Amino acid sequence: VQLQASGGGLVQPGGSLRLSCAASGFTLDYIAIGWFRQAPGKEREWVSCVSTSDGSRTYADSVKGRFYTSRDNAGNTVYLQMNSLKPEDTAVYYCAVDRRYGSSCVLGPDFASWGQGTQVTVSS
Repeated sequence: VQLQASGGGLVQPGGSLRLSCAASGFTLDYIAIGWFRQAPGKEREWVSCVSTSDGSRTYADSVKGRFYTSRDNAGNTVYLQMNSLKPEDTAVYYCAVDRRYGSSCVLGPDFASWGQGTQVTVSS
């Protein structure tokens, strides 16, 4: 069972990045997948959630309207599309899953499985 986040990098304010979360050893079907981030000196912050069970999507207020989660139906990867990036979006981004069958973003997901993070730096 493994999760791997990738796609981070350095981008200018206003730019875009797409992060990927690839799963191996289990399927992303019928579960909830979350994105989190942690900036230096700050606590980990929840960013977004998508459920491949009921289709629910939720976003933190700080990213709503700028970030969007999607899934590659042909594979076992979930994406976080980040647009209009701001310096305050700088952080290490992680993906995590609630592997309980039927887990939903609106029913208190339990993100028990985590992957390694990917660094996103927004700077001019």
